Amino acid sequence: MFPADPRTLPTPTATDLGRLAADEVIRAYTQTHGEMPRASVVDLWGSATLRTGGEEIAQGLALMGCRPTWDQATGRVTGIEVLPTASAGRPRVDVTWRISGLFRDLFPAQIALIDAAVRAVAAREEAADENPLAAACRVSAHAGASIARIFGTAPGAYGAGVEDLLGRDIDREQLANAYLAAVSHAYGGAEGDAALALGAFKARVATADLLVHSAEDPARDLLEGSEDVAFVGGFAAAAAALGRAPDLIILDTTDPARPRARSLSAALARIVRSRAVNPKFIAGQLRHGPRGAAELAETVDRLVDFAETTGAVASHFFDLLHDAYVADDGVRSFLLRENPAAAAAIAARLDAARRRGLWHPRRNDVDASLRMLTKETSL
Repeated sequence: MFPADPRTLPTPTATDLGRLAADEVIRAYTQTHGEMPRASVVDLWGSATLRTGGEEIAQGLALMGCRPTWDQATGRVTGIEVLPTASAGRPRVDVTWRISGLFRDLFPAQIALIDAAVRAVAAREEAADENPLAAACRVSAHAGASIARIFGTAPGAYGAGVEDLLGRDIDREQLANAYLAAVSHAYGGAEGDAALALGAFKARVATADLLVHSAEDPARDLLEGSEDVAFVGGFAAAAAALGRAPDLIILDTTDPARPRARSLSAALARIVRSRAVNPKFIAGQLRHGPRGAAELAETVDRLVDFAETTGAVASHFFDLLHDAYVADDGVRSFLLRENPAAAAAIAARLDAARRRGLWHPRRNDVDASLRMLTKETSL
């Protein structure tokens, strides 16, 4: 049994949906800035590729002005077609791919396909305002710099390189250095070969106008698990260390036919209001005992992680969480009864957000309530 045949990815359906998603990213960025983006970083995960049939690959290819070609008899991908810019009605985008360790292991053929697309677009004789990738590669060739556009961790390594730093009192520069150090290898070629390329990805982050991070799984959101905050937060910290503030775009493709590109702050706002402080969600967690309490603690933990790494969390969202989890007598009693460790974690993380200036409480009794919660967990 297999979930997908790698030789068919991206599928024709995924390619059509990927084009819609790419158009949505362009629309959202242009609406905000009044101009086209020139360079983007795209997060590419193996698990998402399996679920969508390669839709995220197709998104990046569409931004570049490319699409796969297939053998009609077998449905297998045979190569890349570079479309004229006139067919899209817009310039190409210089796309850099940040691949996960699982993607690297599962999809060497797709890495080779993306690399072929990069080289094909870079070789075209087009004006710099139509093809920023070709223009950048011409400059790189003269300067002896790398034209690689696919980057990931070293073979055998996984993650974003910052997971162990989340939740600790460290500054964003430390986080940035760890993230950039982890993305140490350039990938490409017929076999998806890896080459040590220290600093090459840093150069791509320094020129990026936006990060595209897909959210295609309706069963989870950004505040569940450390993977999303590690990849998005690591990138944001790295860009800030380089004096850049690119857009952080969360591309919601849970309804593939109606993709929505939202800023990270807007995406988090939807999650906090619709899920984290929703009375129905909280009531559901109250029925699950210690595990439900742990879910509430993780929600607080991840939101503080996003605030520390990206600065994209509005202060009043912490007020909402405090009111729902700490100030509410029923929820507070549930936490203390079912999972005192979760209660202590919530108090510690909210206190950290306040101490670090990420949260400016509207209530004047917040410090006292957090101290009391911490004290009660030790009784």
